[in-house]
Amino acid sequence: MFEFRNVNAKQKQTVLVRACVAGLFALICLLLLVGRMWYLQVVRYENLSARADQNRITIVPIPPRRGQVVDRAGLVLARNHRDYTLSVTRAQVEGDIDTVLDRLGELVYLSGGDRRRFLRLYAQSGRYAPVLLRNNLNDVEASWFAVHAYQFPGVALEARWVRSYPQQQTAAHVMGFVGRISEADEEHLDSEGRLGNYRGTSVMGKKGIEKTWEQMLHGRTGVEEVEVTASGRPVRVLSRTDPRPGASLQLSLDVGLQELAEAQFEGRRGALVAIAPKTGEILAFVSAPSFDPNLFVDGIDTESWRALNESPDHPLINRPLYGTYPIGSTYKPFVGLAALELGIRSASEYVSDPGYFELAGQRFRNAGGAAYGATDMHRAIVVSSDTYFFSLGAMIDIDALHNFSKQFGFGQITGIDLDGERQGVLPSRAWKKQAYKKADQQHWYRGETVSVTVGQGYNAFTLLQLAQATSVLANNGVYMKPHLVRRITDPLTGNFTYPVTVEQYKIPLKAENLQVIKDAMVDVIRKGTARRAFEGATYQAAGKTGTAQVYSLRGAKYRASAVDERLRDHALFMAYAPADDPQIAVALIVENGGWGASVAAPVARKVFDYWLSPERIAQRREREALEQRTLAQQALAQQAVVPQIGQPLLGEVADLSPTPVTATHEAAQ
Repeated sequence: MFEFRNVNAKQKQTVLVRACVAGLFALICLLLLVGRMWYLQVVRYENLSARADQNRITIVPIPPRRGQVVDRAGLVLARNHRDYTLSVTRAQVEGDIDTVLDRLGELVYLSGGDRRRFLRLYAQSGRYAPVLLRNNLNDVEASWFAVHAYQFPGVALEARWVRSYPQQQTAAHVMGFVGRISEADEEHLDSEGRLGNYRGTSVMGKKGIEKTWEQMLHGRTGVEEVEVTASGRPVRVLSRTDPRPGASLQLSLDVGLQELAEAQFEGRRGALVAIAPKTGEILAFVSAPSFDPNLFVDGIDTESWRALNESPDHPLINRPLYGTYPIGSTYKPFVGLAALELGIRSASEYVSDPGYFELAGQRFRNAGGAAYGATDMHRAIVVSSDTYFFSLGAMIDIDALHNFSKQFGFGQITGIDLDGERQGVLPSRAWKKQAYKKADQQHWYRGETVSVTVGQGYNAFTLLQLAQATSVLANNGVYMKPHLVRRITDPLTGNFTYPVTVEQYKIPLKAENLQVIKDAMVDVIRKGTARRAFEGATYQAAGKTGTAQVYSLRGAKYRASAVDERLRDHALFMAYAPADDPQIAVALIVENGGWGASVAAPVARKVFDYWLSPERIAQRREREALEQRTLAQQALAQQAVVPQIGQPLLGEVADLSPTPVTATHEAAQ
């Protein structure tokens, strides 16, 4: 009996201990649970609440429609159209990606190139980053996939705006192109605080007008707040801010003139720039050969890129803007004007021209060995006497010539609204000291000035600079900034503004000196080196032919047939018309074309004939009259609106001011 009681007490004690341990364990678990709940509900409340909202509400960017670009007559140069794309998000894909692609290929066409490009990008992408699989789906393909979309989780069909260039190769170097936004682009946008405005946008301007006017063309991105399920399926739109489309740009280019000018360079390499002297508007801007900017919109294929990049004709180089050339005798009118303005020589003073000029035992010869006898400045320009200008080179100071020519834009960044402009070389003593490291090479010699005065030597100018200088000369020294964007249209109000309206400065020139040069340039057309090219013209032009050496002859006689085609002389021409009231100024170069009089001048003649034809003049006057009426109506509408405090006037486009042009200043080499 005693033993039974003893065992029962021990059992009770064991049960009690076990109950205490279990209770203590339950209490600890309860305390841990309460502590965790307190931590989540109190300590991490704000963070988890925000994450919960994000899981429930997603922000969807709405990319804006890019601004349209038209020529001065309203012909479309860059536009947008809708198409559909397929993209894949790795985190949402079920199963093997190759199997998914095989099944998807039964619904929409996937080329081998599409698959290879996609798989390469897919392997490099993050789990939640959508990767483009196929673009340019037509309506049938898009609708067929939409019906079967539930079978392909992670594959999304989206509509987008696509940039296209209906004129294709015409004015391609002006328009440039858009391309996919790269990591470098994102870093640049982020540094400028503009990355947020590109959410949902896949392309941006890479070259030309598309790049220079990117901020204005892009517009402002809109957003939608969308309630979604845990799986990401949208439930309803909570709020929406509409995107603001980009501004539309009207260029000063005339596509008809542009096409005509480009046709003259068929099978040739070269450049042409035509400017309206009174406004600085670029009427034609030719770089030959050209390319099709549509190739770059969705990423250029390997074969097309290789063909463009490896071509010996370098079609991707913007020749008027980036190519630098000696401009030969087209420089002579400016050198002659400099001599008159600086008092180096009077216009009536005669110089003997035996066919050469001798300095320090070295003979500088006329082109072709011609001898013109007693020659004054007028005759020297008309017949293009090298000897006359060689003699000026022995008298004029290189720095004085540099400072005078600089005013016309030679060797200077013009500030045109295109990216990549080169400064070129307008030689001076300071330039030579900077360009040459050895002390014995830094000294300036008179013989070097002799070469400079005929547009050779160290001179290296862009065609844009020559065209601009010709325009300033035609405009009696008034410098209008050259520009391509003529008018900016507000996408919401339809009102428009003009980015360039006033002169930058005026060169102080004596009227009698200017008249000497202009009269001589008129006689170049009437009876000088360009007379044959302009026979029968219904207007009077003024100009100057030029032929520039590509390499130094070192005293040898030049024979075109004996040298490689790409080492032959360049053919140049500069002119304006009509001579008494200039409406257009032109400068052009035909690379390795030979004589400017026979090769380049006829091109300018066709450009002038087109622009100054009665039909074209009547069309321009009609458009200008319509534009003036529209401006008057716009002004009346603005006066009729009484704005609220803090609200902009109707049509005010302060936020659409032109993008500042940041030109690339390159050290002269």
